[in-house]
Amino acid sequence: MGSNESTKFGPPVVMGDESIMCKKAHGTSATPVQQRLKWGCDTKLADRICNFNRHYAERSGYFLSTSYVADVRGAGEVTYCDSVTGKPLFIAPRGRSFDAYLEESRDHGWPSFRDSEVVWENVRVLPDGETVSVDGTHLGHDLPDGKGNRYCINLVCIAGSPQ
Repeated sequence: MGSNESTKFGPPVVMGDESIMCKKAHGTSATPVQQRLKWGCDTKLADRICNFNRHYAERSGYFLSTSYVADVRGAGEVTYCDSVTGKPLFIAPRGRSFDAYLEESRDHGWPSFRDSEVVWENVRVLPDGETVSVDGTHLGHDLPDGKGNRYCINLVCIAGSPQ
């Protein structure tokens, strides 16, 4: 599906190609998002962003308007699952405190993950930086900064329950 690219900041990034995002039964995925998403996330918004979108995002700060922060604060490492398939995509915070994770996410407007927090078995980065699941769920984009890769991810795309 893709090749590995080493980074000086963390584990190898697993690259993917456009075939991951080809048309399927429900947009770029086989099925719609799960009917009940975590943290009170809007399922219609999630379905549009996850399955029928390649460039746009939920509004900046959306994650702060949900129960997300209150629900995960103090929980240690949290596993974030694909809102379509329920597969694990990110585990955070890793190698930093929750407060550092939250500060970075607030500064940028979306949950922001680093290479060490990505479940590479289920996540791919396309050549243009679009970050997707191996099953075709649009997640967000890699927007590297001085600390390395920063995956700016829509909360509605990672609010699924494990399947």
